[in-house]
Amino acid sequence: MLAEIKGLNEECGIFGIWGHEDAARLTYYGLHSLQHRGQEGAGIVAAHNGSLSGHKGLGLVTDVFQSGTLDALKGAAAIGHVRYSTAGGGGYENVQPLLFRSQTGAMALAHNGNLTNAIELKLALEGQGSIFQTTSDTEVFAHLIRRSQAPTFVEQMKEALSQIEGAFAFLLLTEKALYAALDPHGFRPLSLGRLGSAYVVASETCAFDVIGATYEREVAPGELLIIS
Repeated sequence: MLAEIKGLNEECGIFGIWGHEDAARLTYYGLHSLQHRGQEGAGIVAAHNGSLSGHKGLGLVTDVFQSGTLDALKGAAAIGHVRYSTAGGGGYENVQPLLFRSQTGAMALAHNGNLTNAIELKLALEGQGSIFQTTSDTEVFAHLIRRSQAPTFVEQMKEALSQIEGAFAFLLLTEKALYAALDPHGFRPLSLGRLGSAYVVASETCAFDVIGATYEREVAPGELLIIS
């Protein structure tokens, strides 16, 4: 089921897939095709049997994912990221996807772009008791979601999105759905594709070509897609 709620820069590449039994391996191929968008680090998080698991590291996609690594990332949904640091600096802790676990469940975030009000938001969140594990502005979005008092996860996401400013394309994975969000001005590229019954989202359509997916359309500025 697909629900909709309403300048190309090489500043990270993101890839997500929902509904394919070999999701992590296809994400690997997708990231390999997006390698030109970032060479500092790479990571993949997959959803399987109601839980999320991931692997990430510094370097190129082929360096991070050695033989056997992908076999451990089981599941029919995954998101991946290749990093070119524009905010927060390098370091393993800032390699994405960022994986967060709490009493309300786990979520993984992959982000391309910059949040221009990240510093102000982080200070406010820390004042409310949030503890940050990275220096990436991506983590700010996660804390905004967790701090939201909205009744549903989608409403929490929408509230968080309304508070951030700048250029961004987000992929967020839970055990229940894959979410894709683009900033209101559409400053970052994000495309939707299909591979059989599976949905694919990526920074560039070259990631569709390498796995045999077909292009459907661009994610619209300000749009939030929910794939489940």
